[in-house]
Amino acid sequence: MHAVRGVLEEPVVTDAAATRAPESESGIGERLIAPLIAALDRVGNLVLLTGQTLIWLIRPPYRFAQALAAMEFIGVESTFIVGLTGTFSGMVLALQTTNTLRQFSAEGVVGSVVAVSLTREISPVFASLMVTARAGSAMAAELGNMRVTEQIDAIVTMGVSPVQYLLSPRLIASVIMVPLLTILYTCVGLVGAWLVAVQGLGVDPGVFLSNIEKYMVPRDFWMGEIKAVVFGFLVCAISCNQGFNATGGARGVGIATTRAVVESAVAILVANYLITSLMTEL
Repeated sequence: MHAVRGVLEEPVVTDAAATRAPESESGIGERLIAPLIAALDRVGNLVLLTGQTLIWLIRPPYRFAQALAAMEFIGVESTFIVGLTGTFSGMVLALQTTNTLRQFSAEGVVGSVVAVSLTREISPVFASLMVTARAGSAMAAELGNMRVTEQIDAIVTMGVSPVQYLLSPRLIASVIMVPLLTILYTCVGLVGAWLVAVQGLGVDPGVFLSNIEKYMVPRDFWMGEIKAVVFGFLVCAISCNQGFNATGGARGVGIATTRAVVESAVAILVANYLITSLMTEL
């Protein structure tokens, strides 16, 4: 009897217990690849929505009023912050460059150094970052609020494409206005640099201007403008995608806005390196 009882009391290995270890390993694998899948899903949504936006740009009816309003919001209303940051960027760049080059008695080339640096790199990157912080975040928040309050669904109910009505005008406005803001950034930056270098640090004004004319070429200008076009496209596409696909109420709108700003800033910096590398080799 004791032997039979011992046999009966032995633990029975069930199928669930036997498969518990493989299941836990598969669960760990799923958790590891889940962020990658989510990132790829976001990229896919971005590409699809941007493609639809581009298609609606060439299909009537054309939303000129919405495009002009978007140009005012993205471009005109960003002039102050872009001008302010451009002025101080040029001033600090001239201050650092003049004090460094003066050690080698080469402060006369500070004008050309500042001009080329602003035109090629600083102006398109910083102007686009300012547009991201001001207009990109606002576009994501506005579209996200329209999504969670079902205003976009109401537009669809009225037989109007929300992509054509809301996204296409913003995209064309961003592509047009960011290059113009980049030119503004360069101009005010050079003015700030001239004030610091010539008026503040005693650099000869004639040498300052002549070196800009001597060393700055049209290629520098077009490199900055091409970058600005690409950056404007990326900022608008990413911000609109995040806002258009926002879910989860007010908290979801906040998350979408944060992602729009962060992803746009990262995209600008990555694209800046790629474009610089490509155009430098040409």
